[in-house]
Amino acid sequence: MKKILLLLGFVIPFLGFGQTKKKPNIIIIMADDLGWGDVGFHGSNIKTPNIDQLSRDGVILNRFYTAPICSPTRAGLLTGRYPNRVGIRETTIPPWSYFGLDTSEVLIPQMLAEAGYKDRAIIGKWHLGHNSLQFHPMRRGFTHFYGFLNGALDYFTHIREGEVDWQNDYEPSNDKGYTTELLTKEAVKCIKNYSKDSSPFFIYLAYNAPHGPLQAPDKYLKMYGYDPAKPKFNSGGEGNEGAENPDQGKGNTMKQTYAAMVTCMDDGIGQVLQALKDQHIDDNTIVLFQSDNGAAGNGNTGSHGELRGYKFDEWEGGVRSPAVIKWPAGGIVGGHKIEQVMGYVDVFPTLKDITGVKTPSKKTFDGINMWPLLSGKIQQFDREFYLGHGAIINGDWKLIVDKGIKKMNIRGDMLFSIPGDYSEARDVKANNPDIYNKLKKAVTQYDAIKANAEILRKGPKNGFVAPKNWKIIKEN
Repeated sequence: MKKILLLLGFVIPFLGFGQTKKKPNIIIIMADDLGWGDVGFHGSNIKTPNIDQLSRDGVILNRFYTAPICSPTRAGLLTGRYPNRVGIRETTIPPWSYFGLDTSEVLIPQMLAEAGYKDRAIIGKWHLGHNSLQFHPMRRGFTHFYGFLNGALDYFTHIREGEVDWQNDYEPSNDKGYTTELLTKEAVKCIKNYSKDSSPFFIYLAYNAPHGPLQAPDKYLKMYGYDPAKPKFNSGGEGNEGAENPDQGKGNTMKQTYAAMVTCMDDGIGQVLQALKDQHIDDNTIVLFQSDNGAAGNGNTGSHGELRGYKFDEWEGGVRSPAVIKWPAGGIVGGHKIEQVMGYVDVFPTLKDITGVKTPSKKTFDGINMWPLLSGKIQQFDREFYLGHGAIINGDWKLIVDKGIKKMNIRGDMLFSIPGDYSEARDVKANNPDIYNKLKKAVTQYDAIKANAEILRKGPKNGFVAPKNWKIIKEN
């Protein structure tokens, strides 16, 4: 933990970055439940040509970690702090919850406002609180919100808990269409509008694809052999949670439908990248692509590739995300991989340094400024990266503590040598007692962190009725 705090002080002046003195536009693209093995550059059979091209033009972040579930990753990304500090670790925020991301936390868009970013949009999934306006994204530093407050809504009707959850700033939106395509359209529109201004812009494009319910447009289903004359996959249960019309957008199999959803998202990412080129701003735009956690994983949809585990697990397959970053004008030389351990909590401090914000942070970052490494100033360094629930990484070593992760059904603490054992098949604790004791001490400190308030692990609906069109009117 001390090593992290020391590294936070390592700051390079912005004007020394790359070949540009103009602050970059910033686009963070987040997929939802996209697995390590679901992109072409990791060997997937799913068609992801635009993400694959981004991986060639940019730098693959080969050991980029997240939380193992949605809301915690989004909280950590936007705050630069481990989500258990704000009470979001074990679960997501359900529709009937009163919980929201602590309003005393400073988020990336609030920091970027200080850096001169006039336009700061969130397009897509919020999932960090919706019970009152104090949690609304436009009260948290964003100047525009287009998308939805909850997770797992119907891709075609946009309904969650019986009400349409589709928002445009503070008002419900009547826009019709498939969510992935609507979000892409809005992102392209914002790029065109924002590029007319001399100030840089920030877009957080949070797709809900390929999270369930499994639904895709026919155009993409047919790319994977969909035959409307053949039966669709099962009408109820797995893969249908959240679907208003259980048969709409379903292919013949779950895997076929999932692949179509990923390719539709990939097409959208291609349109976003093309919009940057059309506006002649692609060179000086930082584009970061990542997933929020591993694939949901049931053997019928997402893939963890060579890794072990899925979403909800602190195994590599649950917390290691396909990730790429691109910024040519900043001096990031594309076409290679970085093996440094990094992840979601590093985004805030890295962008803070890049954009030249000198104001001291009100709270301690858990993330580290990664610009010195991304820019080639340094090659690699050891750091602790807490994965939650008794799991931690330090360099090539990863510890998983038995009592911390009972849901993973392990017996006894386990130590692995990563990346030599990506599948986490060989426990090497007995041969490395010093490493084991060091990591056990460190993870115990992180596990002890408690927030003032936390999401209830399982919050019952208790007769919950969603507000009309999910419009928030309550102040606090």
